[in-house]
Amino acid sequence: MVQVLTGHGCFGKYLHNIGRESTAGCHHCGSDTDTAQHTLEECPAWAGQRVALTAAIGLDLSLPTVVKTIVDNDNGFDAFKTFCESVMLEKEMAERAREEDPLADPIRRRRTGRRRRAFARNLI
Repeated sequence: MVQVLTGHGCFGKYLHNIGRESTAGCHHCGSDTDTAQHTLEECPAWAGQRVALTAAIGLDLSLPTVVKTIVDNDNGFDAFKTFCESVMLEKEMAERAREEDPLADPIRRRRTGRRRRAFARNLI
């Protein structure tokens, strides 16, 4: 849920900003920009999950409306939580697959152990 509320997670714009993607585009629908708001409101890949969310929250999925609804309404909170868990799990699995692709651009590849090794070097 926090990833969707903050925009920090498997979103093309965020990954592009931190240097993990060459573009900010959406891998799921081809949109030029993949943001948390795009995922929440627009991306056709998540239309099925969005049906239950809009039934509980309404058609206005702007951040202020979503936050107000999840704070005021248990049903809205549960629907938002379910949407976030489902969508982010799928986005994270797709991200892992792109990271593990041996033919992927080097900036895409997973950097296993980099922080651990840097921390160990500082201890010595």
